[in-house]
Amino acid sequence: MNEEERIGRRWFERVWNARDESVVDELMAADAVGHMAHGTIEGPDAFKQIRAEFLSAFPDLRLEIEEVLSGSGRVALRWRFTGTHSGPGFELAPTGESSSFRGTTWLRIERGRIVEGWDTWDMGTLFARLEAHQPAEG
Repeated sequence: MNEEERIGRRWFERVWNARDESVVDELMAADAVGHMAHGTIEGPDAFKQIRAEFLSAFPDLRLEIEEVLSGSGRVALRWRFTGTHSGPGFELAPTGESSSFRGTTWLRIERGRIVEGWDTWDMGTLFARLEAHQPAEG
């Protein structure tokens, strides 16, 4: 396993599945940039806010790595998300809805730290489904 794959796997296994926030600061450069469907985030603190929102909304969230391609300072990971929307987050009341979907993450690594990343998954469909199951206001 090369350094890029080790970092990519550690990111998913420790930051997400083991809920170890300290690994964010260890693996992410202070000036790292993350490109997501809803916009760009800059730095570990911004990432931690988004991560906290996901973990609040999906307390049982799991990200299973299905395939990894790596080398030359880059790593691409294909993953599967599973989780139950059983907590507050994203300004949505918990729905109890189980979710499962696939996505990819590309990371650029320099000097052993993530400096840039791209996440690709259907965020719009997930949130539309959760919004459709919100309790009626009354």
